[in-house]
Amino acid sequence: MPDKKLQVIPLGGLGEFGMNCMVLRYGDDILVVDAGMMFPDAELLGVDIVTPDFSYLEENREHVRGLILTHGHEDHIGGVPFLLSQLNIPVYGTAFTLALVERRLDEHEMLDEAQLNRVKPGEKVEIGPFSVEFIHVTHSIVSSVALAITTPLGVIIHTGDFKVDPTPTDNELFDLHTLADYGKRGVLLLLSDSTNVDRPGYTPSERAVYPRFEEIFNRAERRIIVACFSSSIHRLQQILDLSAEMGRKVAFLGRSMLSATEIAHNLGLLHIPDNLLLRPQDIMTAAPHKVVCVISGTQGEPMSAMSRVAVDNHKSLSLERGDLVVHSARIIPGNEKSIGRMMNHIARRGAEVVAGTMSPPVHVSGHASQEELKLLLNLVRPRYFVPIHGEYWQMSKHASLASHLYSYGLEDAFVLETGQTLEIDQFGARKGDKVTVGRVCIDSGSIDEVVEDMVIRDRRHLSEDGFVIPIIAIDKHTGKCEGLPEIVSRGFVSFDEGSELMGAARQVVARTLETSSKEERTDWGVMQEKIRADLKRYLNKQTQRRPLIMPVILEV
Repeated sequence: MPDKKLQVIPLGGLGEFGMNCMVLRYGDDILVVDAGMMFPDAELLGVDIVTPDFSYLEENREHVRGLILTHGHEDHIGGVPFLLSQLNIPVYGTAFTLALVERRLDEHEMLDEAQLNRVKPGEKVEIGPFSVEFIHVTHSIVSSVALAITTPLGVIIHTGDFKVDPTPTDNELFDLHTLADYGKRGVLLLLSDSTNVDRPGYTPSERAVYPRFEEIFNRAERRIIVACFSSSIHRLQQILDLSAEMGRKVAFLGRSMLSATEIAHNLGLLHIPDNLLLRPQDIMTAAPHKVVCVISGTQGEPMSAMSRVAVDNHKSLSLERGDLVVHSARIIPGNEKSIGRMMNHIARRGAEVVAGTMSPPVHVSGHASQEELKLLLNLVRPRYFVPIHGEYWQMSKHASLASHLYSYGLEDAFVLETGQTLEIDQFGARKGDKVTVGRVCIDSGSIDEVVEDMVIRDRRHLSEDGFVIPIIAIDKHTGKCEGLPEIVSRGFVSFDEGSELMGAARQVVARTLETSSKEERTDWGVMQEKIRADLKRYLNKQTQRRPLIMPVILEV
């Protein structure tokens, strides 16, 4: 047996949703699986996206051999431009996944330098000491793969995101046979998706939405507007097929929707019948009962196409009474309020909203439920098991789901969190040292616009307590204050001109100036600190709040 150890190092995606990034290290060779992003929570004020901290990979840049992508969802590929801006390494993925990555790289003007390598399910690539086989799996996005990574110590199976769909709309079945073959030969470690571990039974097939859409198409008397994820190519195909059958034209709205459908069509993954498409500018002039609009912006993002339509601010579509809006997507945790607001606006325009859980459904999950997770565990029968992609409680539940395998050769299940490593050698597996991990907050999507923690702290401070700006005019010759200081505030309290608090605050600043020496008064840095300290103490005593205080000294 080789004496080198194999390390499993999660840089993101364990104990959280999004930012999926897993590192495998054998000796001096590193392989990265996925580089995702997540959207910020409400605490991260003014931040657009969040990526993993890739500093571990930067510190070991000479050892990083490549990046493997399992599929094209943003929580798996959204961080690729930010990783490649630090390390120019080869990237491997299916044609559709890489086409989505190309679009991102093009936005950042990085496409020319990128080393993108297309692979197909069933192919193997050799990367350093790793041999990687791509295995087709079913998910809510096309061209998703699991990975069988052969290392000198054994085989690691990384499922990526998956569900076991017995009747996929493209008839490309989940490749259970290959996984079962690896299971027969022996699998060292299984890394498996935990997203739906709390759901009993099986996740419905993508075809389960067809009856509901058929019913909607049959009863809708005017326009049908379907909001769905632009990456849901299977869903889009069913909408196109139904539209052709019912004699309706289809218009695509939203930048991501137009881009994804164009890519899928060019790659032969989306079949669009002849004379079916309607130009966005022709929507309002076409007969309403002959129109279907497929639109992006399911999460109520402020400037998305669906949000703009909801507030009647879209150049191509204006909702009218009797239109029917279908929300065919899951509500990502944290987006409930923005989606609720969007649906309220739609209803106020007189349109009907079809959303939520119903039977048959308008949306089905792309992640495996308990019985499918058990099926995979039983097929692979790994020696060690690590649940991935989920909150800690979900991964813990997934680990307990695998407990029945202890009598079939499973030696241990490890619940890891981001940064917690797993080490495997000839003597077994154990938790290893932690590595530096974190998140990088990015403003306005630019690689250069990294937001420091201090900036976010200041934004939070401002949002909670506001700011106060004392403005003092000092004679540069005498060092004396010219009149009483002025005070400007926003977001603090009602600081009216005649209020007692305003008058007292001005007196506090004036007293600080009077009790300072001439040398102090001519040293602006010292005066600013003295004014800040005295005013902060006074305002905190009076209001129990701590606004940001920024004294401004004018020389006259």
